[in-house]
Amino acid sequence: MPIVWIVIAVVLVAVELHHLAFFAIFGAAGAAAAAVVAVVAPSLIPLQIAVAVAVAGIGVVAGRPYMSRAFARRGPGVRIGGVHGGLIAARGVTLDEVGGRDPGHVRILGESWLAVVGYGDPIPPHTPVVVTDVTGTTLTVRAAEEQWELS
Repeated sequence: MPIVWIVIAVVLVAVELHHLAFFAIFGAAGAAAAAVVAVVAPSLIPLQIAVAVAVAGIGVVAGRPYMSRAFARRGPGVRIGGVHGGLIAARGVTLDEVGGRDPGHVRILGESWLAVVGYGDPIPPHTPVVVTDVTGTTLTVRAAEEQWELS
């Protein structure tokens, strides 16, 4: 039975890493605690379940608010959500000429990305841009209407 609890814990950690909602991680902690109980008392399955539920419940009630506040207090600065979809509407600057058929590069949040223009003329180097779409690891950009100071 300890193996079953460990598998449940690993699956819940994987779910948490995908969503970062701070629920599944406490379920994983409960499953890990139940695995320990299963090693000590393999025949007491109701006790294992009770320990799993209690540890997960305490974690959600006591730990989740603290963790959520800690992640929310990262401080000021530019942040984007998600992996790729969060890049839409992000602002950057072209590093070289970015065309429709001829990809170029843009710098967004300190990283260089391959970029193309969705429509219109190529965008010259050092031009502020806004991301309009993401396909794989290639950004579709357009020139930004207003200028802003880049740091």
